[in-house]
Amino acid sequence: MRRAVFLDRDGVINANLERDGRPVAPRTLEDFRILPGVEDAVRRLKERGFLVIVVTNQPDVANGLTERSTVDAMHDVIRARLAVDDIRVCFHNDAANCDCRKPKPGLILAAAAAYAIDLARSYVVGDRWRDVTAGRAAGCCTIFIDYGYSQDGPNHPDKVAKSLAEAATFVLRDNQGYQPNFERRKGLLGDE
Repeated sequence: MRRAVFLDRDGVINANLERDGRPVAPRTLEDFRILPGVEDAVRRLKERGFLVIVVTNQPDVANGLTERSTVDAMHDVIRARLAVDDIRVCFHNDAANCDCRKPKPGLILAAAAAYAIDLARSYVVGDRWRDVTAGRAAGCCTIFIDYGYSQDGPNHPDKVAKSLAEAATFVLRDNQGYQPNFERRKGLLGDE
């Protein structure tokens, strides 16, 4: 079984935009920019043998705000600049009640089945409560990137970070002499 780090896209890999005081996904390729430190963080994870898989909700397609071809072009940029193994996308909005839209773990579970991933030895990194909830439901360790914006749902991650670079450092440190035990993770962080 393989280990993976599942990354949300907006706010983790690329910068969010702000509309009406809320973080939102970029809607044009011109607004799409990779955050500082992301390329190095992904490289470090890959060098240590982790699969890196993007799992992202993109409801702007279903809502008619962004063309699917634009989202595909953004993902082409990610593939060109980052050594990700896969990009899994839910194009639905909440009304579709699908299994792939986070906070449901469908994207993570499908990737785990396709790549023979040990979810108990894997991580989900995201900047919204939906990412944390999906990661917990899949049985992964969850790392929340906290930008200080209010969340519209429950948020109880295993670890809080300020960036993907910081999250990657935790993952790598947590896997020195790997022991699959969340209590060990908490002890490493000095949380308890």
